[in-house]
Amino acid sequence: MQMLKSLIGQSAESRAEAFLQTQGLKLVTRNWRCRFGEIDLIMQDGPTLVFVEVRLRSRSDFGGAAASVTPVKQKKLLAAARQYLTTLKTLPPCRFDVVALSGDGVPDWIKNAFDDVG
Repeated sequence: MQMLKSLIGQSAESRAEAFLQTQGLKLVTRNWRCRFGEIDLIMQDGPTLVFVEVRLRSRSDFGGAAASVTPVKQKKLLAAARQYLTTLKTLPPCRFDVVALSGDGVPDWIKNAFDDVG
């Protein structure tokens, strides 16, 4: 079951990456991990570094894919992003986006989904 979830997650990330590339973003890295967690996609949008959380939900009973990025998840992403930024020589402008996928429909791209989660 875990392997199936992993394959489904990888497929969702590939779909999100391909979609974002059609919007002009360039992939920096995928599945970047540190002790704080994982960032699904790190992409470049012009001068801006974009940390992307990819969410897939087959049903919207509990608010859909975008609603699943809880404040706890946001804090983990922010901590992981801060850790990633320590690897860079200069700090670029940054933002956090969410790509919400449901079924085979068009991705819901939420730019600046959150920034400071306190």
